Amino acid sequence: MPVETMQDHTKAPVTAGAFCHAEGGPPALHLVLWPNRSLPARGFAGFIALTCGLIALPLLGVLGTPVLWGLLPFFVLTVGGLWIALRRNYADGRLTEELHLWSDRVSLVRTEPRGARRAWEANPYWVRVALRAEGGPVENYLTLKGGGREVEIGAFLSPEERADLRELLERALSRV
Repeated sequence: MPVETMQDHTKAPVTAGAFCHAEGGPPALHLVLWPNRSLPARGFAGFIALTCGLIALPLLGVLGTPVLWGLLPFFVLTVGGLWIALRRNYADGRLTEELHLWSDRVSLVRTEPRGARRAWEANPYWVRVALRAEGGPVENYLTLKGGGREVEIGAFLSPEERADLRELLERALSRV
């Protein structure tokens, strides 16, 4: 699952008191979520090279003829379009969601691929985790409700990963 959990296990997870988060103190839970990266940079180069090789095979039969010049622009458009589409996919993969959970507040910051940031905060006592198996935009639609708003979390995760994330969030919220 493309989720990184950062917790400080050197201290007790909860300090007693209604509002016990000391400003600047470490969160009880820090999650970073990002889309799955199924094609690494080395795989990208190999895929483009393999595609060029496979597309060039039929062109070997027309080498030295005027037909080659008629087919060559389509070859270049195909490989160029594939290159642009994969690069766009990489750019869109820079999306991240960062969740911090303290005893007195929870914050979720979503950083879009182009750098825009959207933030949400609420008191963890009032936050509810909702998982809609059906009826949402996607299967296992996961939201956090609190602070007068309902926000989606982990839209780019698989349905199974969203179900696992729900359990993790509910456990963490019940601890604080």
